[in-house]
Amino acid sequence: MQVDYTKLWARYKEMGHKNKTDLIEMAGISTNILAKLTKGEFISMDSIQRICKALNCDVGDICVINKVGEEQ
Repeated sequence: MQVDYTKLWARYKEMGHKNKTDLIEMAGISTNILAKLTKGEFISMDSIQRICKALNCDVGDICVINKVGEEQ
């Protein structure tokens, strides 16, 4: 499975933010978490919760899990 944060970046941009690094201070996440988000890697639920709180949204508003290469 692979996580897709396209919704996160769209919402972030809609809120008027241009620089992804602003999310570090806004949500209280580390640079490592931001790097994982940019690469589409999994992050902890704690980090997702912080981001959701900062953006005033729900988990489904910022990410989607895609099944990639899984056998049925």
